[in-house]
Amino acid sequence: MPEMIDEAGQIESTTVNIYRTAATVKGGRRFSFGALVVVGDRQGKVGYGYAKSTEVPVAIEKAQRKARRSMVSVKRLGTTVPHEVETKFSASKIRLIPATPGTGIVAGATVRAVLEMAGYSDCITKSLGSGNKLNVVKATIDGLAKMRLVSDVAGRRGVELEDSVIEQRIERARSLTGAGIGSSTEAAEAAKDDDQDNNN
Repeated sequence: MPEMIDEAGQIESTTVNIYRTAATVKGGRRFSFGALVVVGDRQGKVGYGYAKSTEVPVAIEKAQRKARRSMVSVKRLGTTVPHEVETKFSASKIRLIPATPGTGIVAGATVRAVLEMAGYSDCITKSLGSGNKLNVVKATIDGLAKMRLVSDVAGRRGVELEDSVIEQRIERARSLTGAGIGSSTEAAEAAKDDDQDNNN
């Protein structure tokens, strides 16, 4: 689907899917359309919207407005995700894996749209379970929202890390991913511990 740019806020949008439904009435069939849209600034903010209307352009416009209101900030480690994460929404499960620069985005069209709008250019993904596009979008954004950086986790725990230590951990995380197939175990464990601390 073509991408659209909001000149005022530099927010880009891409239409992931158009749904068409038909209701049989006395005079024949009455059609309605639904639009699934993903928006982002390619700088760490992304959102999605779904809306229905009797006309496609109106449905897309309504979905774009909803998407802008639902935008969330996500963490980035250079051009990739900080660590591996696996999330599930309904019957759709998404796994996001860090990748070295130059790998590109290895993903289907739906997950790719979300990652590109968020500003990622290197990431390996795996989609499991249902391929429902709306659920896949929700699972992907939920996974991105759970990302944590080493410096953020250290700050919440009251631990001061020198810049050299942070750089070493970042390089170690990248080395663990190899050519992009693998995971940053240390970062992932830190994120899990952080979530447990918050729950407690």
